[in-house]
Amino acid sequence: MKDTGVITGVRVTHSTGSVDDVAAASRRESAAVLGTLAATDGVEEAFVLQTCNRAEAYVVTTDVGTGRAALAEYGADAAEDARVEMSHEESLEHLLRVAAGLDSLVLGEDQVLGQVRDALETAQQVGTASDILEDAVLKAVHVGERARTETDVNEGVVSLGSAAAERVAAERDLAGATAVVVGAGEMGTLAARALADRGVGRVVVANRTVSNAEHVAGELDVETEPVPLSALDTVLDRADVVLSATSSDEFVVEAGDLDGERDVTVVDLAQPRDVDPAVGDLSSVSVHDLDTLEDLTAETRENRREAADAVERIVGRELENLLEQFKRQRADEVIAAMYESAERVKERELETALSKLDLDDAEAEVVESMADSLVSQLLSAPTKSLRDAAADDDWSTINTALQLFDPEFGSEGMPPAVAAMLAADDSDDAPSEPPLGAFTDDD
Repeated sequence: MKDTGVITGVRVTHSTGSVDDVAAASRRESAAVLGTLAATDGVEEAFVLQTCNRAEAYVVTTDVGTGRAALAEYGADAAEDARVEMSHEESLEHLLRVAAGLDSLVLGEDQVLGQVRDALETAQQVGTASDILEDAVLKAVHVGERARTETDVNEGVVSLGSAAAERVAAERDLAGATAVVVGAGEMGTLAARALADRGVGRVVVANRTVSNAEHVAGELDVETEPVPLSALDTVLDRADVVLSATSSDEFVVEAGDLDGERDVTVVDLAQPRDVDPAVGDLSSVSVHDLDTLEDLTAETRENRREAADAVERIVGRELENLLEQFKRQRADEVIAAMYESAERVKERELETALSKLDLDDAEAEVVESMADSLVSQLLSAPTKSLRDAAADDDWSTINTALQLFDPEFGSEGMPPAVAAMLAADDSDDAPSEPPLGAFTDDD
C-alpha cells in the first residue's frame, strides 16, 4: 500500500497579489526550496511550482499542523493578504484548476501545463515527490489535457506572450516597427512569434547565449537580428517596441538605456521585473507589466466563459471522483488493520485449541477452515459499515469501531489515515475532509 498523509499548500499568485509579491515569494530556486522542505521534520513529500504568475508550495505530512509549520516561511516576504494557505482538499482542487488553465492570467493558456510538468520533474529529481504528490500532479496534468482537448478554452490568445503582443498591436501600428525581444526562453519565444504574426517589421532577439537568440530568430518569418545581451543598449536606440522576459535578478532595461525622445512601448513579462520602474517616468515611453495586462485578459476570459464553465465541470467531476477514491482507500486501510488484528486473535486461539486436541492433518485443516470462515463472516458487516463511515467522513465512528474491536489498539498501531483525521477533528481550524492518499490514475 502506498503512503498516506495530509497535503498542505501555500500560494502567492497574480490573483492574490502583485508581480512584486510573487517575486518576493519565489526568490529562491525551486530545487533549493524543495531541499529545505524535505529536510523539515515531519515532511514526507514536497512540490513547488514557481512561474512568472505564481509561487506555490505543497507538502505531505501526517497532520495539518505539521504541514502549516513546514510552510510557515514560504511566501512570508509577500504582502500578508497575498499569501493564501490551503487545506488538503483546497490544495488538490487548486492544482487541478492551475493545470486546466483556470487560474492563469490568460484563461486557458497552454504554457502552464508544461510548467506543471517541469515542476514535477524537478521534484522527482530532487526526490521529494513520490506517492501522493506525484500522483496528484499527474492527475492535474491529465485534467489539463482534457480541458484543452474537450473544450475551446485555449482558442485565440493562449499565452502571456501573445497577450502582450495583442496589447502592443492595440496601442500602435506595428507595420515597419522594430521590436526588441529580450530573452530567448519560452516566454520570449512566444512573444517574438506573436509580434511577427501581428506584422512587426523587424525583430531583434537579445539573449545572454547568442545561439539561443539565433534559434528563436530562425523561427520567425520577418527580418531578424540575434544579438548578445551585452549589446542590448545599442539596439534599444532603434526600438519601437521592447518586450523583456528574462530570469535575471536585476533590471535588464533601465531609464538610461532609452533616449527619452523616441516613442517606445515597453512590456515587462518578467518576474522579478526586468524593467526599472523609472522607465515609466519617461514621457515618450509607455510601460506595461503583468499587472497591467489584466484588462486584456479579462476580455479573453469573457470570450471564453462558456468553455471555462465546461472546464469547471471537468474539474468538479474529477475532484469528486478523487475524493471518493481516497475515502475508499482510507476505508480499506482501516479494514486491513482490523483484519490483521482479527487474524492475530484467530491464530492465537487456533494454536491453543489445536494444542489441546489430538487431530490429524485433515481434521486440523477443517478446524482452521472453520476459524477462517468465522472471521470472514463476523467482519463482513463491520467492513461494510466502515466503508459507509469513510464515505461520510465519519472518522470518529471508525476509531470507535477499532477500539471496540481491540481496546489495546493504540496510536502506534493506528492506521495513519485514522490518526491524521482524529488529529484534524481535534483542531478548531482543521479541514473536515480526510487526508489524501495515492491514486492511479506559468518563465
